Amino acid sequence: MDIPLLDLKAQYRSIKDKIDEALTRVVESQQFILSREVDGLEREIADYCGVSEAAGVASGTDALITVLRVLGVGQGDRVITTPFTFFATAEAVSALGAKPLFVDIDPETYNIDPEKIDELLQDTGHGGSLDFARDKRNAVKAIIPVHLYGQCADMSRVMEIADRYGLKVIEDCAQAIGASHNGSRAGSFGAAGALSFFPSKNLGGFGDGGMVVSSDRSLIEHIKKLRVHGSRQQYIHEEIGYNSRLDSLQAAILRVKLKELDAWFEGRRAIAARYDEVFPSAGITTPKVAGGNTHTYHQYTIAVDERDELLRYLNDKGIAARVYYPVPLHLQPCYRDLGYSGGEFPVSEKAAGRVLSLPVYPELTEEQVEYIIQTVKGFY
Repeated sequence: MDIPLLDLKAQYRSIKDKIDEALTRVVESQQFILSREVDGLEREIADYCGVSEAAGVASGTDALITVLRVLGVGQGDRVITTPFTFFATAEAVSALGAKPLFVDIDPETYNIDPEKIDELLQDTGHGGSLDFARDKRNAVKAIIPVHLYGQCADMSRVMEIADRYGLKVIEDCAQAIGASHNGSRAGSFGAAGALSFFPSKNLGGFGDGGMVVSSDRSLIEHIKKLRVHGSRQQYIHEEIGYNSRLDSLQAAILRVKLKELDAWFEGRRAIAARYDEVFPSAGITTPKVAGGNTHTYHQYTIAVDERDELLRYLNDKGIAARVYYPVPLHLQPCYRDLGYSGGEFPVSEKAAGRVLSLPVYPELTEEQVEYIIQTVKGFY
């Protein structure tokens, strides 16, 4: 039996008529960029995330870059974030001439550890090869918590710390649209949230796309200017911007999928619950859902000491599994100049050697789920 990590063909078949109708509507309108479809999606996503405003952009990376820029992050500034995430989180910081300042993660949720943020800002217990002097602390402008795998970081504590030090918070919600913390959804806590519509995301398009969500209207209006080459009026450019517009075809597709999203989450949670019942008896560490959180299971990520061997075994048995992420950002070649070295973030480094994500999409059949369970158990 062959089971992909994500079956977008099965997803498409389940909503084919609605998708085809939406695509036809866009083609017949001949409005392909920043049309009524994009306006509609922005309103619907803002409402879904519990904020008042949203701006569609070309990618999740652009969402991060534009927010950071509007918030004044630039050359020489520092932004605190996690080393255990996709590269784009730190890349967005670097793209503006700022530098990422990493802190370690919580060993159970894999999200940024707020206590490590607090320690860093107090300039206590940091050590290591990166000397965090007071002048560097003063250069810190923002925090980017990443809601990894579909679960919110501890935003209550992150916001408390950010408010105390006067720092902006930009939520990286690329993997966590619909996730909640203490009743509020991802993207509604900080100055803004950055969403990704990459095809593999829980809310994914048929190409790339992203969105910024916020209740700060002036921030969103500025991003809407930046995404069109810094222009509010055609051929009049107030500043150097970007070509970062969400297209109408993607918006139309996403509007269809958004209506299905909560039902898809329930399907993911049901499969995750089935895994949770079985895997611990085999000595497998299953995902920890923190108190007050609602998990959307963008990934169902286990942790095992024999990760690489299990990965090969599953692949040989036709089950696609994947490692998110094998190399923490502080050990990436392009960040050698930051001065970090192995051992500085032991929780992230340990996770990078143990985590493995299994198929958890709602289109999985009962037979497929049972095959995954029995195959994993068979390894042990």
